[in-house]
Formats: sequence, C-alpha cells, structure tokens
Amino acid sequence: MTDIEIARKCKLQHISQIAAKIGVGDSELELYGNYKAKISAKPDVKPNAKLILVTAINPTAAGEGKTTVSIGLADALNLVGYKTALALREPSLGPVFGIKGGATGGGWSQILPMEDINLHFTGDFHAITAANNLLCALVDNSIFQGNSLNIDPDKIVFNRTLDVNDRALRGVEVNHGVKDTIPHNEKFNITAACEIMAILSLASDLTDLKKRLGNILVAYTYDGAPVFANDLHASDAMAILLKDALKPNLVQTIGKTPAFVHCGPFANIAHGCNSVQATKLSMTYADYTVTEAGFGADLGAEKFLDVKCRVSGLKPNAVVVVATARALKLHGGASKDNLSQEDLSALKGGMCNLLRHVKNIKNVYRLPCVVAINRFTTDTDNEIDCIKRAVSKLGIDAIECDVWGKGGSGATELATSVVQLCASDNSSFRFAYKDSDDVQQKIVKVATKIYGAKEVSFSEKALQSLEALSRVTDISKLPVVIAKTQYSFSDDPKLLGAPSDFTLTIRDVEYRGGAGFLVALAGSMLLMPGLSKTPNAVNMTIDEDGNINGLY
Repeated sequence: MTDIEIARKCKLQHISQIAAKIGVGDSELELYGNYKAKISAKPDVKPNAKLILVTAINPTAAGEGKTTVSIGLADALNLVGYKTALALREPSLGPVFGIKGGATGGGWSQILPMEDINLHFTGDFHAITAANNLLCALVDNSIFQGNSLNIDPDKIVFNRTLDVNDRALRGVEVNHGVKDTIPHNEKFNITAACEIMAILSLASDLTDLKKRLGNILVAYTYDGAPVFANDLHASDAMAILLKDALKPNLVQTIGKTPAFVHCGPFANIAHGCNSVQATKLSMTYADYTVTEAGFGADLGAEKFLDVKCRVSGLKPNAVVVVATARALKLHGGASKDNLSQEDLSALKGGMCNLLRHVKNIKNVYRLPCVVAINRFTTDTDNEIDCIKRAVSKLGIDAIECDVWGKGGSGATELATSVVQLCASDNSSFRFAYKDSDDVQQKIVKVATKIYGAKEVSFSEKALQSLEALSRVTDISKLPVVIAKTQYSFSDDPKLLGAPSDFTLTIRDVEYRGGAGFLVALAGSMLLMPGLSKTPNAVNMTIDEDGNINGLY
C-alpha cells in the first residue's frame, strides 16, 4: 500500500481523546474539526521531562526517513510504557508540490490526517504569509504617501513571501508602470525561509511576538539610517494576523501518539526547527518528547543546538542520528540505480558521513547519542553489521529499526536504548561557539568544527554587509544561521561523504533582528526554491469525491 492508502485505512480518534492521553483538557482545546486542534495552554515544562532530538546524515535521493523514524520512535516509547508526545514541523506547500512531496512520515509511521497537514492544515502558513506581505505593503505605502520616514526604495531589505517554489519570483520589479509610484526591485522568499516564520518559531508569547515583529529591519533611509517595523507601527496589525497561528497544533500518529505540529522553517535556508512553544508544551504534558530538526545534523541539529537551545534554554537528553545503508552507499560513490545490491565497498566509503555527524554530536556538543539504522527490505545483514561495527568504534550503539513497515513495534529496541541514554545523561552540553565570539568567528567555528572546512572566505559583499550592520545595530552577540546546501557538509552539493580540504564561501550576511540572529548565505544557496522539470504537482489528481492521489 502507498502512504496515503495506509493513512486512509487507519481509524482516527477524536482529538480530545488524544489530548486526554497526556492530560490536556477540553477547555484548552480549540477544535478544527474532529481531528485537529490548537492548544491554548501556556507551557510549563516539567522538571524531569526528557527531550530527544532526531537528526540524520546528509540527505540523498535514496531517502533517510528522519520524520518517519521520529514518529515511529515516539510510538515505540508509548508501546514500552513511557508517556510520550511528538513535536514536529509543519510541511510547506513548496516541497509538497515540488520535488519532495509531503512531510508527515510514511508507511505505518505517519501523523494524521496527513492530507490536511500537508495542505492548508490550520492556516498557520497563510497567516505568516499575510503578515509578512502586510508589512511589505506598509513599507511601499509609506513611500507613496509622502515618504515621511525617508525610505530609500533601493534599500528595502525585507522581502515579500509566498509558500510555493517559484524561481520567477527571485527577482521582480514592483510598481512598474503604476502612476505616481516609484518602481523598485523586489524578490520573494518562500514562506518557510521568511523572518516571520523564524519569529513565530522562537516567540515565547504574544508580548514577545509583538516585540520581535517590531524589531524587523525593513529598509534604510537615503541617509543610511535603519528603518524598523516599529517605525511603521506595524507590529500590532501583524500580531493580529498571527494570534491564532502562535498557538501550537495538536494531531495524532497512526499509533495514537499526541503530536504537536507547529511552524516549519527549512534548515537549509532558515533555522529548521519547530516552535519553542510546541516543544515546551509537549514537555509540559509528556514525560518524553521526540522532536526533529531538518535535513542533516550539520544543518538542523546545529541550528537546533546553537540557536534554538541558546534562545530557549532547552537541552536534549539524547540525540538519535538516522542513517540508511542506501544513502551511505550513495555517499560512497554507488550509482542510485544499484542501491538494492549489496555493495560493502561503497558503504564503507560513505560511512565517513555518518561518523562525522556522530562525532560532532558526541565530541563538539557532548551529548549522548545513538544511531538509528532505518532498514530497507533490500538491505543485507552484512551491510547492517558493517554500519554497527563502524559506529561501535566510537563507543556508540547502532540499532536497526523498521518503522515504515511495522510502526512503533519496529523501534522498541531503539526506544529502550533512548530511555537508557536519557536515564544516564551525564552530558556537559556546550555550544559550537560562544556568545562573545565575533560574527566571523562564529561562522568559522561552525564551518571548521561541524562542517570540516579548511577555512572560510568572506566575499567583499559579505564584509560590507557586516560593516554596515555593525554601524546601525549591535550584532556582536547574535547567533548565526548558515544557509547552505543540505546535500553536503560543504557549500558544494556534489561534494558527498565527509570532505575536509575545502573553503566555505560566505557571499553575504543578512540581519534578522526580530528573530534575533544573522543569516550567512553560503555558496549559491537561494531563499526561493524552484520547481523541478517534473514537479510533484503535475502528478497529483483529485476525483469527484475529493480523494487526492499523488500527494506523497
């Protein structure tokens, strides 16, 4: 059966029943039909609540199944007797209709109702898009209505956004041919990469949300002075659009595990984690919370640990690194057409990718770690044993699981191992860089300690941006989010495995004052993806009864 056939086969429980499993009362639920709800309760993390971060090797065309393993692990923890909830990101319509498809897991490890979650869900992404574009409209209107703030149209730095992959919007001209207006160049970011998505993910409450929205840098004046959203009196109107989107969503897994699904920044061009509120709310009600960070550990886990944990005070009690034999063989040079055949040589060649991620978690961040081998039916015992032996040399266990085919029952050994790691957590968690490091030092430390880069090259444009920003605001203590390809430790998607003799190129640095971090653009990374030659959208169908095919 396909994922969508499995999802339709499963009988859902009313969301109030799911909420009751972890002690969320009806008065704290705002229902969106029978199977979705927003939670109005305020987070109050239990002192002994455990947080498990699921991350992975660098993704390949072979697939790693990080979300699927996260869901299966949460179901498995409940099966072995631990009150567990999930905290995941919301899917973006960009990948849903692009090259990837949905983002609700797969097989017998899915969050439901998968069609709703993958599409409009509770409208959070639409609210973010509207709030973002309202601010853009206010900027242009201020210029049109006499330009009392002296905004230079050529120095507007806050971009419009849309939740689709549309490369044509990477560069546009607004006000073209419109009477009594000033045309200027503009570009769109995808919603998952916009600053308001990051703000909503990191905001602690409505007051904090308004403060962060007001701190968004939107433009510079003709004299070079910064203009913020507060100068346009925009924060309250934007917060009104976002007041419901601020509340975490609750859904369920096939195994009936409660799942807090909220916000969805990409990890290759943003900070890649679900909201602080959703994670803390899960830790308020559940004893164990399983969360994931986007793409490989060099992106999602690094940003989870160096940005989200720094801002929120959270700390994982255990980290799970997901790998597949198929993906490791691709990293080792195998052809994607031959991944079903045993190839120990390619597997050993690609093992360096997994080992570097594990070493980073263990040695840089000093966190307890276990490897989850997401087993495919074509994997051989020799290949599985090869992975286990390689990882064991680092003093780390590698445990195979089959959550796609078996759901939670396919990960009970992994669940038991994770519980043991949490119980014996004697970690001395630390960040990859200090708050006191200057901006360039922070970028260099991530590049050399996490990516394995030899050095970092800052373009003239990046240096100019850093100098300009330092003149108008204090950026010295801000964390950094490096936007780079997800396919490699480097900024070159073709450098697979674990490259080391490379230079990471930072072409520009952008300020995200509301989110509270800087974005360093590495290589040719763009903030608006494009569609592939044959995007997922052209393969989807819907029949007269509203049944969708090809969504995932």
